[in-house]
Amino acid sequence: MTASSPRFAGLLDLVWRRPYALLPLPPLFWAGNLVIGRAFAQELPPFGLTFWRWVVASAVLLPFVWRDLVAHRRALLAHWPVITACAASGFAGYPVLNYLGLHSTPAATAAMLNSTLPLMVPLLAWAITREAPRRRVVAGIVLSFLGVGWIVGRGDPATLAALSVGGGEILVLLAVAGFALYSVLLRWRPKGVPDMAFLAATMLAACVLMAPFWIYEEAAGRSVPFAPYAVASLLFIGVFSSLLGNLFWNRCVATLGPALTGASFHLMAVYSSVLAFLLLGEPVRGFHLIGIGLILLGFAIAILPGRAFPLPQVLTDSLSRVRERSETRSGSG
Repeated sequence: MTASSPRFAGLLDLVWRRPYALLPLPPLFWAGNLVIGRAFAQELPPFGLTFWRWVVASAVLLPFVWRDLVAHRRALLAHWPVITACAASGFAGYPVLNYLGLHSTPAATAAMLNSTLPLMVPLLAWAITREAPRRRVVAGIVLSFLGVGWIVGRGDPATLAALSVGGGEILVLLAVAGFALYSVLLRWRPKGVPDMAFLAATMLAACVLMAPFWIYEEAAGRSVPFAPYAVASLLFIGVFSSLLGNLFWNRCVATLGPALTGASFHLMAVYSSVLAFLLLGEPVRGFHLIGIGLILLGFAIAILPGRAFPLPQVLTDSLSRVRERSETRSGSG
């Protein structure tokens, strides 16, 4: 340990205790994964890519959490259904279904369906736990969703009306529902188990779940190539998109709640547009800028105090009526 190590550890602890600073990072890491997926869609098979991303992430994390895993093994084993469900829905199902769906789904439609995550998280949280999201979070989600729709429709609402839903779209929608379910399931994680130990257990469960599918894919002649671009892609996806992205996401869900954390998912559209422009040469047009502005404004409304962004009275009254009706129906049922 060097003299600067305690300072570095103190800086990490300072950031860790400020979940609002972590909130924008998972969408950034996942946007990088999206750009890599676009660039090497034909070269990287879906099951192999999903299996190896969790192998890489587990290999990096295990040396740091092995003692915690052993110390909390009883609590982890007692909560194996929750760990397995989290691994199946968020770590295995979400990436695989997305990769499979994108083979036959236009990018605009896939982006639209992925952008429904911030809506699915509070809806699933309400359906499972009857926890109603705050009005500001709902308003921010709706505004951000309009921004994503503006980008997907390329500034033309008629484009959205022409979108059709097929088998690939259903797979993408199921993928998003899986990650929304994962975000809600995190509230039943074992208490007293360190965050990284729980994450490591979920990663290992994902490796076990994905191993048979990876073996099947290998037997069918589809392997992840041992090439520099593939190794670099797996390292980035494994360390940033899989390990750090989910570690920060879990922390935000635990401290800020699933609805507010889910609202940050719209930032992926912002990051993806910038990264695609810088790395893939995809142009940024006027409708991108308008949509990104709506996304950022909605995100700010969802996370900042009411004094910073007061909601219009009409919107406030409408949200109040919706919430009153929801509470009345749940109370009468």
